[in-house]
Amino acid sequence: MGMDFCRQDPECDYYFSLDADVGITNPETLRILIEENKKVIAPMVSRHGKLWSNFWGALNTDGYYARSEDYIDIVQAKRVGVWNVPYITEVYLIKGETLRTELKNKNMFTLNGGDPDMIFCKNVRDKGVFMHISNRDEFGRLISTDKYSTTHLHNDMWQIFENPVDWKEKYIHENYSKIFDEDYFEQPCPDVYWFPLFTEKMCDELVEEMENFGDWSGGKHEDVRLAGGYENVPTVDIHMNQINFEKEWLHFLREYIAPVTEKLFPGYYTKAHAVMNFVVRYRPDEQPFLRPHHDSSTFTINIALNNKGIDFQGGGCRFLRYDCKIESPRKGWSFMHPGRLTHYHEGLPVTKGTRYIMVSFVDP
Repeated sequence: MGMDFCRQDPECDYYFSLDADVGITNPETLRILIEENKKVIAPMVSRHGKLWSNFWGALNTDGYYARSEDYIDIVQAKRVGVWNVPYITEVYLIKGETLRTELKNKNMFTLNGGDPDMIFCKNVRDKGVFMHISNRDEFGRLISTDKYSTTHLHNDMWQIFENPVDWKEKYIHENYSKIFDEDYFEQPCPDVYWFPLFTEKMCDELVEEMENFGDWSGGKHEDVRLAGGYENVPTVDIHMNQINFEKEWLHFLREYIAPVTEKLFPGYYTKAHAVMNFVVRYRPDEQPFLRPHHDSSTFTINIALNNKGIDFQGGGCRFLRYDCKIESPRKGWSFMHPGRLTHYHEGLPVTKGTRYIMVSFVDP
């Protein structure tokens, strides 16, 4: 193992151990830890919104976890510093010289079949070597892997509940917060708003999930997926519940669409509930356009999932009441517009390639 390689190499200055369920976000982590000049030191990381971390502040008489009086304050950074602790795990730095002297035993993790991390820390303590945890800086976080599913093409998409910070960093557009801070949105047509929402990765992975699933509707009026079995304005589409993503999608609507709605349509407080959530595919030889219609929603979001001029030609949306066209949607940006009464609209013909959009009829 790596620790033993460091012991055998006199030029190995440090051994850094990092488990798969740790996300280091601070590129200066190693420099910061080295500058602390400790024999064994760990950067403090915890699960988002929880007290679960990579250290114990105290042990009981059996050598297991015991709550120390300052544990919560350290995890929540109410007390900041470098702390001598009896147990560290997941991520830590050890001086190479320490491994070649005080901790030169190769069997640091084995003792009567117990937990390897507990055994390692006991052996370190028994050698009189102090272990430290630092919360002086923000280093990253623990990733929750207990409920991580591997049954999808892009499994991270389903992590909006378990790892919401990582999900947001990966899938929400970098300028999303500017909607609220800097009024970073446009109004290309009356009461039609346009704002950044998804990263390119989210757009690509959602399209790939749908194509991997592959069971596109035929764009016919008869639709067994619907309660009445009939769709008045059919599209070639796949619903979120078909890929078992509806629960995650509804949470996304509450977390990211509801605040935008309240910003753009003040006085309306959405329930962020939607029955119809689906990805639509437009092709010249399949379904190139959509006839004029109203949506069965209080408001609709329509997210562009690929690029005009690169992936397809043509396309767009026209609002008939205002004779207003939006012909160059931006990948990852969403429209938001009223669904009934005023915003009668149509999908303009795609003349080349394949266009994908994600649609939700919110508050039906």
